[in-house]
Amino acid sequence: MTLNIVSLQSKDYSFFFGKSEPVLRVKPGTVVEMYTEDCFGGAVTGPETLPSQVCVFPFLNPVTGPIYVEGAMPGDTLAVHFIEIEPARDWAVSSTFPHFGALTTTHTTAMLHDPLEERVWRYDVDKKARTVTYHATKSGYSVSMPLDPMHGTVGVAPGGFEARATITPDAHGGNMDTPEIRKGATVYFGVNQEGGLLAIGDGHCRQGEGEVIGTAVEAAMNTVIVIDLIKGIFTPWPRIENDLSIMSTGSTKPLEDAYRISQHDLINWVAADSKLDILDALQLVSQAGRAPVGNVVDPNYTFVSMVDKKYLPTKEVMGGTHGKLSAIAAEYRKGK
Repeated sequence: MTLNIVSLQSKDYSFFFGKSEPVLRVKPGTVVEMYTEDCFGGAVTGPETLPSQVCVFPFLNPVTGPIYVEGAMPGDTLAVHFIEIEPARDWAVSSTFPHFGALTTTHTTAMLHDPLEERVWRYDVDKKARTVTYHATKSGYSVSMPLDPMHGTVGVAPGGFEARATITPDAHGGNMDTPEIRKGATVYFGVNQEGGLLAIGDGHCRQGEGEVIGTAVEAAMNTVIVIDLIKGIFTPWPRIENDLSIMSTGSTKPLEDAYRISQHDLINWVAADSKLDILDALQLVSQAGRAPVGNVVDPNYTFVSMVDKKYLPTKEVMGGTHGKLSAIAAEYRKGK
């Protein structure tokens, strides 16, 4: 197998989905090696660099791209398989924001009490040991946790000629902040504008489900993806597939509606690909499914509904795209 591999090292980051001009054009099946900056643009390096002092608002959460995929037209689906996601530095950071997060006052959750203190935590990243180390800021306590790299923000241009800030998740993808977008995952996006206009950023060394503080272990990443195109099939909400499970996302407010969207999409997906009656699919997902929270801090909240493929009558979905791209990933690793 001869792979088409391109490198994307552009420093012209975008802060929107659907507004910026493409920085790269590729054909389906292309492997793209890229660098993504962290959500602070590399400006926050430790407790002495508070985001409010070193970042220019609202220029946060930069994404690499967009990438124009040749042949992608509205009504198609882009498939993005993550071959590698590796921290680019030996450190990462996290922070509290006074008016951002699940447990502080925000402009839409108005409270009379004081907002949270702004504070930064610096993590040690050990790629060889596959750990990240937390250090408390008000005591000597520290603990190491498994390194589990992922991308919080992945998406395409939204429909209706809209431009959406990278911080907002919706039907186009965006800042979904689900740990399921890790190495080995294939993510499916419905194409809304010609070329799809894929962009990726917001690397996390790890993240708990919900991202309650508003930040994860934020890190620059060296990421490798392979992009494919599924013609004539539209994916209404971003879907994720790995070797074991299929997942549907839903992003909106209130949180229960995000849950309903993800469940509705998953049940319809199972019914269509497995040729099950819709109520039979509902019954199966209801008993075998899981629904972890993606984020509860962004302008929209994200739920992920999933079911293991071993429970489905048809183990291969989306035309076998995940298996095809996993084979390309294996070939890429073999050639390194």
